[in-house]
Amino acid sequence: MVEIHREILHLSNAKKTSSISLSLGNQILDESYSLGKSLSVGTQIIQLAAKGGQSNAINVVLTSSDVLIDGFCSSRCGTHGSSKSSFIRGKSSKFAYIWVGNSETQCPGQCAWPFHQPIYGPQSPPLVAPNNDVGLDGMIINLAGLLAGTVTNPFGNGFYQGPKEAPLEAASACPGVYGKGAYPGYAGDLLVDATTGASYNANGLSGKKYLLPALFDPSTSTCSTLV
Repeated sequence: MVEIHREILHLSNAKKTSSISLSLGNQILDESYSLGKSLSVGTQIIQLAAKGGQSNAINVVLTSSDVLIDGFCSSRCGTHGSSKSSFIRGKSSKFAYIWVGNSETQCPGQCAWPFHQPIYGPQSPPLVAPNNDVGLDGMIINLAGLLAGTVTNPFGNGFYQGPKEAPLEAASACPGVYGKGAYPGYAGDLLVDATTGASYNANGLSGKKYLLPALFDPSTSTCSTLV
C-alpha cells in the first residue's frame, strides 16, 4: 500500500524572525498499487507525490513493507526533494515532497535502529518500540528527520553542511543520536515507559509516545535532543 499525505505550511513573518507551523491536509490511499510494487524515487515517487496539493505543501509518500524502492536499505531509508508543480495562477513553481519506506521485512537493522539489532557496528540489544511496531516506529524516526530537512532545505539551497549532492541537514548531521550521552551503538539516555518498557523521547496526542532524532543546533554546533 502507498499512502500520500499533504502537510500544509503556515508561514508567520516577523521583523527579525520567521516561523513555520504544519497542519495535516488530505490523505490518499493507493491500495491497488497503481504504479506497481517496484518504484523509482526519481519517477514514480514524484508522480505519487504530485497527487497531493502543490501550493504551500509538503507531500509525504509512505510505502508499505512489500513495496521495493530503488536504493532503499542499501543507501537510504527515505528521502526528500522537490519537483516542478502544475501551473498555479498562471505561474510554474516547485513543490516539496518526502518519501519514507517501511523497512520491517527488508532492512529493520538498517532503517529501524534502535528498535532492531543493527546490521553493522556495536551489537547492543534493541530497544522496545513505543508503538509495538518496529517498522512503523522506524518510519516515524525517518519521517521526523526528513521533515526537519525539508523545512530547512526544501529546494537544495537552504541550510546544510557539505556538498549539495550529499548534504548534511538538520537531522542527518546527528545520526544515531536520540538522547543525551549518545554514542555509536547507544541511542542516548531516553525515557522508558514503566508499563511496556518502551523507549521514547516525545509525547504525542492520545497518550502516544515516539522516538524522534536529535537536530543540529548551529548556535552551539552540537546535536540538540529532546531529553
